[in-house]
Amino acid sequence: MTSSANTSFLRPADRIASFKSYFFAELGQRLAALRKLGMDVIRLDMGSPDLPPEDFIIDSLVESARRADTHGYSDYGGTLAYHQAVAEYYQRRFGVTLTPKVETLGLLGSKEGLFALSQVMLNPGDVVLIPDPGYPTYAAGARIAGAEIHWVPLLQENDYLPELDAIPADVLSRAKVLWLNYPNNPTGAVAPLSFFQKAVEWAHKHQILIAHDAPYVDICFDGYVAPSILQVDGAKEVAVEFNSLSKTYNMAGWRLGMAVGNPQVLRYMHTYKSQADTSHFLPVYQAGITAMLGDQTWTVARNEVYRERRDAVVTGLRAAGFQVSTPPAAIYVWAKLPAGTNDSADFCSRLLQETGVSITPGVVYGQYSEGYVRFSLCTPLDRTQEAMRRLIQWMEK
Repeated sequence: MTSSANTSFLRPADRIASFKSYFFAELGQRLAALRKLGMDVIRLDMGSPDLPPEDFIIDSLVESARRADTHGYSDYGGTLAYHQAVAEYYQRRFGVTLTPKVETLGLLGSKEGLFALSQVMLNPGDVVLIPDPGYPTYAAGARIAGAEIHWVPLLQENDYLPELDAIPADVLSRAKVLWLNYPNNPTGAVAPLSFFQKAVEWAHKHQILIAHDAPYVDICFDGYVAPSILQVDGAKEVAVEFNSLSKTYNMAGWRLGMAVGNPQVLRYMHTYKSQADTSHFLPVYQAGITAMLGDQTWTVARNEVYRERRDAVVTGLRAAGFQVSTPPAAIYVWAKLPAGTNDSADFCSRLLQETGVSITPGVVYGQYSEGYVRFSLCTPLDRTQEAMRRLIQWMEK
């Protein structure tokens, strides 16, 4: 076979032909190249927890993996014990009663569920309402499903909450899904229960499904406690909530999450997943059960670690001339670039090249995000402080 062989028949499907690699995949390649050249890179970009789960969770995985009977296929969508643990977690944490295996579904990380929801709920021509700024998977899933996207701006002056009543009537008549995400990525903004009450009423009125992405509900600071949308009466009729063990229990690489809420939508997702995957490794489910049902007090000290990093970032950013609010939850700080600087991608690129500090440009999260940058809190405090020192010095030049 020669290098001149005709490979035109290997064209990708139209639905993915225009897609680029995920931002953090491309960034990782650039960081590797800079490190190869000897640069000391400090990553404040990706929200990947750097701390491990507690030992008793890891021990549960190891003990289960050493058994001879835990290496076959496990139940699609999670074992009954996993479903029961999810329900117990929701009862303890939010006072929400869920019927296991009916109103709960196990996921290979919540990201899988976010993507799957679009595939089971959206047809070509349907409209999906996506917040801007917003997690890129919402839009990616919608585009691959062939749906039309209506961007719903999240503005600083509105505390990064969407103005649902401002969505045009002709858009609402074709809309099937509204995405929400609180505590929010990338802004760190939070939503009061009163907002969720209004959103549920709105969804009933317009017959639109709410998909609430809630992986940061257990990373809160300064006495704040994040609610679940399912705490609202009638929410299960119009909402599905996605949660994850990635952030709550430092288990991001374990890929374990859940979807809860509307039983009909969860059945659609279960059917989709039964075609796409063969569930998870049983010992991982067992470790997740141990995490949700075991001692929860260790997460208090973990959140204090994040709070110290948050305060270091906020203090450094203000010293460097940024406009920034102190987020009450999540693992990010969202900052408006100083006056006269509007191109977030260029800013982040130059900062990385000249200082070795890697942060995320706001434009990754939408058009209304331009002029902002996101800092992750997933780097040890001393390295975070060093990154802020470099940033301040760089800004003073």
